[in-house]
Amino acid sequence: MDAFLDQVFAGLATGGIYASVALALVMIYQATHLVNFAQGEIAMFSTYIAWTLIEAGVPYWPAFFLTVAIAFILGVLIERVIVRPVEQAPVLAVVVVFIGLLVIFNSLAGWIYTYTIKVFPSPFPKLPLHFGAHSFSAHELGAVGVTLMVLALLYGFFRYTPLGLAMRAVAQNPESSRLVGIRVGWMLALGWGLAAAIGAIAGMMVAPTVYLDPNMMAGILLYAFAAALVGGVDNPGGAVLGGFIVGVLENLLGAYVIGNELKLSVALVLIIGVLVIRPSGLFGKVHVSRV
Repeated sequence: MDAFLDQVFAGLATGGIYASVALALVMIYQATHLVNFAQGEIAMFSTYIAWTLIEAGVPYWPAFFLTVAIAFILGVLIERVIVRPVEQAPVLAVVVVFIGLLVIFNSLAGWIYTYTIKVFPSPFPKLPLHFGAHSFSAHELGAVGVTLMVLALLYGFFRYTPLGLAMRAVAQNPESSRLVGIRVGWMLALGWGLAAAIGAIAGMMVAPTVYLDPNMMAGILLYAFAAALVGGVDNPGGAVLGGFIVGVLENLLGAYVIGNELKLSVALVLIIGVLVIRPSGLFGKVHVSRV
């Protein structure tokens, strides 16, 4: 029983990372109704920026917040310079742009930093924390705490601030939002900026566990996509819950059923299963059309 609980808590820790990336994916989806395949690579590149700052002597937390700010600006620039000119293009053209961004950021990181694995520091103690008979990694608990704090801040922002309410309105109905004077284009750009900032936080939280290299977010993006589908790709709260569900399922199935070598197949099975059985996810909106 103790081993089972340890697997559940470890799954919740990794699920928090999946939840962050899934939330970023949902924010882009609400704005464009497309999945940003470059989300993981943007997070990875932002993590390299943090690593550069830390190696230059900047303390961890100032480097952390500076990286989040840089990632936010990067996300806004990507929307204004690259995505905005093709927003009226066919869906396939936009998907090609997203895939192109993925390849560009991955290659750019490899060119600048090489493909050598690097160690990324953790701001949390190295010694495990003990609660009764259970011991937990301080970094895993800290990563969950950071993730929950980010989610709480985002909830407050979208629920209680005029800017957050305007962004929600644009995501739900851009035409009506434009009629009441909301600058739809800039709201979409801010959404991209927030998604990039959230991705950067996820990257910095996961890098101490998986190490830092240009391909570190590939598997995590797949799990995050599964989490977004499980929770509902149009429901931010559902995507977050989906991240924790996927994290726990991945750990339990890897430990007791399929082994660690096949854990990535859990995400693929979840993606296929949700698309076949309930495409809207557990908490997504079901769209009904009459013929």
